[in-house]
Amino acid sequence: MTLAQDRPVTAPAPEEVFGAHEGGKLATGLTAPLADARDLSIAYTPGVADVCRAIADDVSLASRYTWAHRLVAVVSDGTAVLGLGDIGPRASLPVMEGKSALFKSFAGLDSIPLVLDTTDVDEIVETLVRLRPTFGAVNLEDVAAPRCFELERRLIEALDCPVMHDDQHGTAVVLLAALDGACRLQGRALSDLKVVISGAGAAGIACARILLTAGASDVVLLDSRGVVDAGRGGEKAELAAVTNPRGISGGIAEALDGADVFVGLSSATLPEDVLATMAPECMVFALSNPDPEVHPEVAARHAAIVATGRSDFPNQINNVLAFPGIFRGALDAHARRITDGMKVAAARAIADVVADELEPTKIVPGPFDLRVAPAVAAAVARAAATSGVT
Repeated sequence: MTLAQDRPVTAPAPEEVFGAHEGGKLATGLTAPLADARDLSIAYTPGVADVCRAIADDVSLASRYTWAHRLVAVVSDGTAVLGLGDIGPRASLPVMEGKSALFKSFAGLDSIPLVLDTTDVDEIVETLVRLRPTFGAVNLEDVAAPRCFELERRLIEALDCPVMHDDQHGTAVVLLAALDGACRLQGRALSDLKVVISGAGAAGIACARILLTAGASDVVLLDSRGVVDAGRGGEKAELAAVTNPRGISGGIAEALDGADVFVGLSSATLPEDVLATMAPECMVFALSNPDPEVHPEVAARHAAIVATGRSDFPNQINNVLAFPGIFRGALDAHARRITDGMKVAAARAIADVVADELEPTKIVPGPFDLRVAPAVAAAVARAAATSGVT
């Protein structure tokens, strides 16, 4: 089942946007009645003391008698917000409120935005460790690379709950889902495709990793200096060791010659003459927003399947297809972390939703498809149970 909102929409007027954000987009609500003195004695004193004593005797009861187990902390330092860059924590808060609204709308999960006035990894980790009794999972958002890699690793080590940087893994999961759908439509195998990823930031690196995990055998990663090699250092050096099996050197022109898949995750422009050198029946995923690396209409002259990150063209690669269900499934399964297997399971579940409806303009569900989050949550919970992290 889908909603009418899946149709492309025109850009809203500024006054409509600011009006919708007036006073913020979130508010707390009650799950227990509070209408009279009896309700007060149950929700607060003296009744609440019984619950407090029970949790003090058995801390595991906190997951039953508080909202902490179902609460996602949406955490940012405001250093890589949308396409706006380092605008600081206060200016990032509208985005984090929006993320919390998506968690509630798509997965029924409560969440709370936490914007931190520090970019020091040690301080962020210490803050969240101290706050751990308050929440059940951490969604990192809009943290600049390369610091985001260290921060996510450190938090996974320090916390006994699911942690995921959505800018990395949400994008990667939906890309894999879209590529899965495209392969099913064309009757091809991921392992047979030559994949080129332009952009070696947080999303590009995560996309390369999940494709390799899912079975891709020929992935070439490019940054602003060309094909990534071991000389780049850090995360890129690790990927250089397992990518570019044909030993391509140079830039986008050399990499795309005969390639089957282009994934754009940078602000670089893809010239049409270079696009024309790709293999027959190629796929173009031009995901930069608001301006894709190549206009979809231009890409369609040469590619059999075209996807973007925009809502006004078909095949939108939208993280909302992934993160609500991933966190819901992880929390349903009482998972201590989100594994690669859980992410791949999420991607397969997204692709399965439209398996019988595939066409070149529909390789993934729309963002308002009501089937997606439950399917992803169930698949992630199953993967968590079999991976030993519950």
